[in-house]
Amino acid sequence: MKRRLALRRVTLAFLLLVFSSCASMAPKYTRPEAPVPSEWPGGPAYKGGAVKPGERRVGDISWKEFFINEQLRKLIVLSLENNRDLRIAALNIERSRALYQIQRADLFPTVNASGSAVEARTPGVLSGTGQALTTHQYSVNLGFSAYEIDFFGRIRSLDDQALEQYFATDEARRSLQISLVAEVASDYLTLAADNERLKIAQDTFASQQTSFELIKRRFEAGASSELDVRQAQTSVDSARVDIARFTSQVAQDENALALVIGSPVPEDLLPSGLGEIAALKELNTGLPSDVLQRRPDIMQAEHLLKAANANIGAARAAFFPRITLTTSVGLSSDQLTGLFKGSTGTWSFAPQITLPIFDSGRNRANLKVSEVDREIFLAQYEKAIQSAFREAADALAQRGTIGDQLEAQQSLTDATAAAYRLSQARYEKGVASYLDVLDSQRSLYSAQQGLITVRLSRLTNLVTLYKVLGGGAV
Repeated sequence: MKRRLALRRVTLAFLLLVFSSCASMAPKYTRPEAPVPSEWPGGPAYKGGAVKPGERRVGDISWKEFFINEQLRKLIVLSLENNRDLRIAALNIERSRALYQIQRADLFPTVNASGSAVEARTPGVLSGTGQALTTHQYSVNLGFSAYEIDFFGRIRSLDDQALEQYFATDEARRSLQISLVAEVASDYLTLAADNERLKIAQDTFASQQTSFELIKRRFEAGASSELDVRQAQTSVDSARVDIARFTSQVAQDENALALVIGSPVPEDLLPSGLGEIAALKELNTGLPSDVLQRRPDIMQAEHLLKAANANIGAARAAFFPRITLTTSVGLSSDQLTGLFKGSTGTWSFAPQITLPIFDSGRNRANLKVSEVDREIFLAQYEKAIQSAFREAADALAQRGTIGDQLEAQQSLTDATAAAYRLSQARYEKGVASYLDVLDSQRSLYSAQQGLITVRLSRLTNLVTLYKVLGGGAV
C-alpha cells in the first residue's frame, strides 16, 4: 500500500508539472504595419483599372480558369508534375515537417522499456566470507530519462519556432508553384510570338524573292536599273537573316520551355502564334492590403518573422532554472523464474534542477542574437512588402497603357501596309523609284514585328498581374 501511495504521488506530481509547462517567454507577436500606401498609385498610367461589380479577385481564380488555351493548360500540368525545382520544394516541406515533429517530441517524455540480466562472481578475498560468491540479478523496467519540465516555455518556444518554419516552407512551395505557372505561360507566349515573327519573316522573304525575280527580268529587258536590282536583293537578304535569327530563337524558346516543364515538349502542344492564345482580360486588383495578405512570399516572410520572435522566448528561458525528471518502475529479482512473482517491484523518481550561475555571458549573447535576428527578419518582411507593392504597381501601370499602345501600333501597321501597297503600285506604273517601295516594305515589316511585341506585352502583362496579385488556387 505504501508503494502504491508513493507511485500515485509521483504520478500526480508529474502531471501537475506537465500541465504547468505551457508558459512562453516569447514577446507577444503583432503584425507590423505595412510600409506602403493603403491605395495603389494613381495618375495617367493607371487608367482603366476600375473593378466591375461582382468581379472576382485574382486570389479566387485558379490558373485553370485564368488560362483558357487547352495546350497551355496541359503544359502547366506537365510542369507541376515534372519540374525539379517544385519537386525540391515539396521535399523541403516533408523535411521541415519531420524537423517540426522532432522538435515537438521534446514536449513529451520518451518512454522506454528495458530488460537486463547481470551475473557476477566475487572472489573470496573480496567477499568478506572467504568464499567466492556468484550473484544473479534480473530486471525489467519502464520509464523515461532526463525529461525536461518546460516551466519557462523554452521547449514550447522552440516548438513554435519549428512550426512557423514549417509554415514558411509550405508558403515557399506555393510561391514557387505560382511562379512556375507564370513562367510556363510566359515562355509559351514568347515561343508563340517568335513563331509568328518567323512566319512574317518567311512571308516577307517569299514576297521579296518574287519581287526580286521580277525586277531582274525587268532589268534584263532594260525596263529597270541595276540599282533597283541591288536594292531588291538587299531586301531579300535582310529577310533571310531574320529567318535564320528567328529560327534559332524559336529553338531556344522550345529549350527554355522544356527546362521549365521538366520534360520534352510534345509536338502537338507547341503554339503556332499568339492569335490562338487567350486569357482572362479583367482582373480585380483589390486593395494593397488584400494583395499583401495573399502573396505567399510575403506570408513566408511573416512566418519566418514569427519564428524569430518565438526564438527570443527560448533564449529568455535559458536564464532560468531547468528541471528534468528521471523515473522508472519495474521488477527485479535474483532469479529469472521469480522475476514476475510478488515483492519484486521497484521504482525510482529522480528530479534534478540546474540553475545557471556563470556562463561567461553566453546566455545574454544568445538573447542578443535572437533579438537581432528578429529585427533582420522584420526588415526582410517589410522589404518583401515593398517589393511586392512595386511589382504590382509596375504591372498596373503597364496595364493602364498597353491598350493605347496596342491600338496605336495596330493603326501604324494598317497605315504602313496601305503605304506599301500604294508605293508598289506607283513603282509598277513608273511614277516612283523602287527605293520608295523598299522603304515602305521595311516600315511595314518593322510595324508588323512591333505589333507582335505589343500583343506579347499585353498577354505577358496579364500573366504578370496574375502572379504579382497573389495568384489563385492551384
